[in-house]
Amino acid sequence: MEQYVELLLREGSVQSEKGLSPKTVQDTLCVLRSIFSYIRKQPGSLMPEIEVTPPRSQKRQICVLTMAQQEQLIRYLQKDTDACKFGVLLALLTGMRIGEVCALQWKDISLPDRVIHVRATMQRLQLQGAEKKTTVCIGAPKSQNAARDIPMSPLAVQLCVQFMRAEPEAYILTGCQSYMEPRSLQYRFARYIQQCGLGHVNFHVLRHTFATCCIEVGFEVKSLSEILEHSSVKVTLDRYVHSSMELKRTNINKLSAIGLG
Repeated sequence: MEQYVELLLREGSVQSEKGLSPKTVQDTLCVLRSIFSYIRKQPGSLMPEIEVTPPRSQKRQICVLTMAQQEQLIRYLQKDTDACKFGVLLALLTGMRIGEVCALQWKDISLPDRVIHVRATMQRLQLQGAEKKTTVCIGAPKSQNAARDIPMSPLAVQLCVQFMRAEPEAYILTGCQSYMEPRSLQYRFARYIQQCGLGHVNFHVLRHTFATCCIEVGFEVKSLSEILEHSSVKVTLDRYVHSSMELKRTNINKLSAIGLG
């Protein structure tokens, strides 16, 4: 048993393509601790005390687009804009995940209320014991908080008016009832980024960029936490309240008001 725990810790200490992530290891060890505790409480149990210490996960550096990069990307997406480019812009303006954008249909967008109703997500799942290794699934968001309403900015509303389809069941990325899966959108996005000359940027950077911009303009954190579908405000604070150098300079300059500038 101790050898298994050691192996689990070792596999989780390095995030590789085949290794386990620290989060997976921590969840597994939590279950193991519960099992060990239950066994030790049984009459006649010989289960020894096993120290289970989860690996310390390294805090990942969050990548965001600079203001200049955002302007560059927006200019590119607004040139010869099609349904797919519109979807990418909407992700940048709302912080939606790639699976949520892919699952978004026009029935989920209320222009009179200027609100996007996030009620589904799309993902490609791996199958076991089947000829087809993976399949695309559309279902409810992963948590109760993920089903949420996102208010739209004037630019988002303007884009929705431009690309609105009369068919409620049409997906926003295609304009019809055939969907575009996350993997295909990733490929499209990678091509956009390459043509923009922005280097290596993945789709999730749009979500990080949206959240960081909200913080930097003084967005109320509780509202932002709900828009992003975080489990708590603490998650939002820990992940995104790391001011840019420009904002730090602005705040430092405020010391002049009390003679310290």
